[in-house]
Order: sequence, then structure tokens, then C-alpha cells
Amino acid sequence: MTWYHPGIYDPAIPVGSYWKDEAPPLGEGVDRGLVPDETCDVAIIGGGYTGLSCALHLAHDFNTDVRLLEAGPLGWGASGRNGGFCTMPPAALSLDELISRYGEDEARRFIASQVEAVDLVRDLARDENIDIRPQGEGELHVAHAPSRWRHLEHERDLLARLGIAAQLYPREEVAEKFYDSTEQFGALHNPVGFGLQPLRFARGLAFAADRAGAKLHGSSPVIRWERAGKLHRLVTPSGTVSARRVVVATNGFTQEGLHPDLSPRLIPVMSNIVVTRPLTEAELAAQNWQTEIPCANTRNLLFYYRLLPDRRFLFGARGDLTGRPADALRMRGFMERRLGEVFPGWAHVPVTHNWRGLVCMTLRRTPSIGELEDDPGVFFALAWHGNGVAAAPWAGRLLARLIGGTAGNLDIPAVFRGNPARIPFPSLRRWYLRGALGYYRLTDL
Repeated sequence: MTWYHPGIYDPAIPVGSYWKDEAPPLGEGVDRGLVPDETCDVAIIGGGYTGLSCALHLAHDFNTDVRLLEAGPLGWGASGRNGGFCTMPPAALSLDELISRYGEDEARRFIASQVEAVDLVRDLARDENIDIRPQGEGELHVAHAPSRWRHLEHERDLLARLGIAAQLYPREEVAEKFYDSTEQFGALHNPVGFGLQPLRFARGLAFAADRAGAKLHGSSPVIRWERAGKLHRLVTPSGTVSARRVVVATNGFTQEGLHPDLSPRLIPVMSNIVVTRPLTEAELAAQNWQTEIPCANTRNLLFYYRLLPDRRFLFGARGDLTGRPADALRMRGFMERRLGEVFPGWAHVPVTHNWRGLVCMTLRRTPSIGELEDDPGVFFALAWHGNGVAAAPWAGRLLARLIGGTAGNLDIPAVFRGNPARIPFPSLRRWYLRGALGYYRLTDL
């Protein structure tokens, strides 16, 4: 059973991303392919940032016997096809809501953890010699309408309370220093974060995990999960992995029924990206574009965008509700039209790549990290709400420390801690999502 069209979950269908065309191959032998019958200490389901970081840190820091199982090639899911925004925070709650729900101390702790997460990505890239192609410093949060300027002022003040010195730029200054467009009415510069090449990062983590001794198996989907005494038995088409502990790191690609106490609590959401051909100097000048800082606007159904190292332009947005190929074509048409409306100087520029994938959300609108309350030995970290490039590797390291015994439950910031909230009547999740998207469209004026 799947939420979306089966093609969304089929690794045999090409993703078509620019990242895949640009990144070097993984390296022979890193992906061991089909898994035979194996027994290990820890089995990890999911070969993206969370799973690969967890495997790396378990093998390197704790000398743990690890097997990682990925349905497609390593990095095939959102980790290899996101927009490359190594930014924060990974939650759909506003800063006001975070403070109101968890208290200012825990909100500050959450934000501090994600500053650490961004630093961890830089450290991993340096220490493991991963060419992530870093770009820009921080992130621009751009008012898409004049009325959103006051929201940016409030965001600046809340970030200051939580330890982040963000800077406001009025419309004229943004147009002079960064860029201009029809939906630019000032911006807030958060100094934490940068842009990167996400598939290069995923493949670099895989290489590092393999070098540390973790055994990574792509093309090995878990089709059944059984128990045999104290062991978990993960059945794949080619063999069964038996392990004392299991990490679920599947995020938006979590299959319905993978675990009865986890998958019904998650809400997978489609996200789409288009990339143009390289822009000329004259075309860049048409929008006065002169920044490599990643940008996201203040829409609830946001646009996110950045200039890539070869001067291609990446433009992303949320997607459809079906995953059908016909809806992918409609979304591409919508995004090409909106790109031309927001940046009219580029309305004639052709799109060369488009792709989509799944992000993951929860009812409480925050990520979840921990050990299942009703199934000890099953650990999880997921639901990055579309912003997991920094959060996921950090969470993978935290899971390794929880399993290795050097961290406990209280080391997880409260914003992340515990099972995702139960969703009433989970079979109606698609209708809940449809209603939420409709509401957001009405309020994005």
C-alpha cells in the first residue's frame, strides 16, 4: 500500500535530477547491492543522510556491526534530490509556536542544536574530504508581499531571543545587494546555513560509512518485518537481516505498513524542483542577481530558489497530491509559469531538468527522534518538514550515540523527542493534507 502513484517509490524509474547529472559516481564496492542472509547488531532502514550518518558514526565511533538497507541506490530518496539548502530550522511551527509549546529554554536549545547541525555538515565535508560545492553564507527569508515585512521584523526579534543575530534588509537594499523580483519586498538574512550539492554529500557520506566498516546494501527494500525472540528479522527479496536493534530512517519514503506504530503517524508531501540552463551575464543583470545565498520566501506554500555554481537557477515548490506522471507534467508547467512571473527577466529561459520527491511531516509539525515507546530496540529519526539537509546527519549521529550508550533520552531536545503524535483516522490523511494545502493557498495572498 502506498500514498502516491507506485512510480514515486520505484527506483527503476529515473529521477532526472540535475544533481545526478553533475555528481561523480559513488565508487565501486561502496554499495554492496543485494543483501544475503545476515546477522548484525544494528540494521538501518534507509540510505539517505540520516541512515548514512548513523551508520558512519556507529561504525567509526562505536565499532558496531552495521547493515544498512536501501530500496534504491544509496542516496536515491530525498537526500539525493532536495534543493541543497543546508539551513534551519526543520519544523513547520513558527518560532512563536515553538516558544509557546516548549518554552523559551527548549526553543533555544532546539535552535542551538541546528546551528550545531549546520556545523556538522561542514565538519563532515572537511574530515571525510567530500566535495559538497558549498555556496553562500546563511539564508535569505524574502517577503513575497509588502504585508509580510512586519512578519520578518518579528522573526528577527525572536531569533535574537533564541541566540541568532539575523539582519533585516528593506526592499531597496535587497534589490541593490542581492536581487530583485516581482515578489521581493525586503528580506531577513539568517547567518546560519549555506547551499550545497546534495547528492555529492550523500555519496560522500556513503563512502565514509563504508570506509569506517559499515556494510551498505542498495536495491534491498524491506518487504516484511518479523520478530524472532529478541531479534528483528528484516526480509528483503534477496535475503533476511537479523538484528538486535533497528533504525528507521526512511522519512517521506516510509512505506505504509513498514512498522504499525510508525508509518500511520507520518504525512508524506510532494516537493518539486526545476533547474534552468546556465544564465548569461545579461540575464542575471535583468534581475540584478548577485548572490549565492539560498533564498526562501514567506509564502506558506513557499518557493525556494538559488543560483548554482554553473549559473543555472534552481526553483522549488510543493507538489501535487497523486504522484501520477500527468500531474508531474502539470506541475512542471505551473513552475515554469511562476518562475517567469516572479523573475520576468527569465521568462524566456528554458528549463533543462525537473524532478520531484517526498518530504515528511507530522501532526505536531516537528521532527521526531527516539526509541519507539511500545517496541524497545526500534529507533527512528524522521519528519524534517522539507529542511533536513543539516538536521538529518545530526540526528543520525545522535541515534548512534543513543544506541552506543553515550547519550540518553534527555539529550534529545524536547522539540524532537518521542514518537510522532497519533493521527486520528490515519486513512483520512490525504484529505487532511488536501484541506491544509487549500487553506495555505487562501492565506498566501
